[in-house]
Amino acid sequence: MSNHTNERTTTNKILAGKVALVTGGSRGLGVAIAYALANEGADVAVSYVSSADKANAVVRDIEKEKKLGVHAAAFQADQGDPSQAQGLIQSVVERFGRLDILVNNAAVAWQGKTIDSPEIDNAAMDRQWAINVTGVVANIRAAVKAMREGGRVISIGSGLATRAGFPGLADYAGTKAAIVGYSKGAARDLAPRSITVNVIQAGLMDTDMFAPFKEAAPVLFSTLAIQRYAKLEEVAAGVVFLASPAASYITGAVIDIEGGYSA
Repeated sequence: MSNHTNERTTTNKILAGKVALVTGGSRGLGVAIAYALANEGADVAVSYVSSADKANAVVRDIEKEKKLGVHAAAFQADQGDPSQAQGLIQSVVERFGRLDILVNNAAVAWQGKTIDSPEIDNAAMDRQWAINVTGVVANIRAAVKAMREGGRVISIGSGLATRAGFPGLADYAGTKAAIVGYSKGAARDLAPRSITVNVIQAGLMDTDMFAPFKEAAPVLFSTLAIQRYAKLEEVAAGVVFLASPAASYITGAVIDIEGGYSA
């Protein structure tokens, strides 16, 4: 009797029967997104570069929640190497039989030096572009080949794409602005297949990525209308909405979940 009840509850959820891939799903926002999608009935794949233990722990935590009635799996892939994107997507499809939702969450934030500084690490900047832009583009190109009609592509951006605000952010801001432009173009290309492509520009979050900048938090908060960190669940909720049937008429959009940084 209880099994029947669990099955009925799962199939009534808005993402029941869907398969989602969350890149960078072993920590921070990626974990919150993976849980949020699973909570709405989606089977979830997470990718990671080197944190296999953390990624597998996410998988175990999702699957042990029997009331969710979903499956999860972790896959190793380096988003900084675009040639790995096709293999990642193929592995997800082989494991789950389909792919409906791609969440491009994996990213890095490096800089802190102005572009004319003799101390700027050009190799690190190139790697940042590879992870934040080239890898995302490769993921999208590979994923949409496997997606059926009604698929969803959601990329995590930053309010810095539209307002840098401080010196020393040019390359990071540039990578996030590039994703906005690419997503708008992809939205046009994929609309005939009812595949939507959108960007969520996330605000300050208390994650590992933000750790090097934490001392500047009070100054950064002063630039926001809502002067606090974004909760991971608040950003993840935006992802769930864009992945849901309720967002089927939203594409090429940029949704700011950044506490009014751009207000």
